[in-house]
Amino acid sequence: MVKLNQKEVQRYVEKNIGVFHQKRIESLEKRLRLNDVLKRKNPYLFKAKNIQTAHDLIKSLLDAHISSNEETIFGDWLEGLAIFVNNKIFGGFKSGMPGIDLEFDNKGVRHIVTIKSGPNWGNSSQIEKMKTDFNTAKKRMRTSNSKIRVTAINGCCYGKDDNPDKGGYYKYCGQHFWEFISGDKNLYVDIIEPLGYKAKEKNEQFLELYSKTLNKFTLEFAQEFCTKGGRIDWEKLVQFNSKEK
Repeated sequence: MVKLNQKEVQRYVEKNIGVFHQKRIESLEKRLRLNDVLKRKNPYLFKAKNIQTAHDLIKSLLDAHISSNEETIFGDWLEGLAIFVNNKIFGGFKSGMPGIDLEFDNKGVRHIVTIKSGPNWGNSSQIEKMKTDFNTAKKRMRTSNSKIRVTAINGCCYGKDDNPDKGGYYKYCGQHFWEFISGDKNLYVDIIEPLGYKAKEKNEQFLELYSKTLNKFTLEFAQEFCTKGGRIDWEKLVQFNSKEK
């Protein structure tokens, strides 16, 4: 097995981490509208939390949206890093089969991997869909090669799972996952440092845009969903969010 070149991993991270920062900036700058945020979040929750100002409500909505969006964007980025690392060691590649992210061979076994950010990524129906995708991929491979040995893996970039054998597939998380795809038990720690490349500079740019968006959305919300006396019109907000046309 080829030994992982840490400097090569570092160069990849520093070269590509800008993609994550750019996408999170674009998610605010180009795509996000106040109406979209208001329609996606639960107005009853914010009323139950006794939020009384337009600023506090919009900040809560915006922060919830950003947190969810960043998790998705960074999860996709980590998937690319995992495939890059695995390709260098095992010659793995991005799979073309539905629901499968990575394929590679090791010790006479073809591994098919779906990559998720963390261990608590899906509900029961989503997990069943993953299992169906694994079974479909296995059947497809065995159709062309009846003797092929195939193992299915749900890889999670962080977290732990002390019972990896799920019956029909394995779930490797955190250190276990990164070692599995690279052969390096310390990789899960080693990738932390280069992830901070130019983070301060990029985050300052993001925070400036965040402040502008927060102010803009607060003004728009106050004009549309606050009474003349300055109170949030919860009835109007709920109707906007949930009323049938």
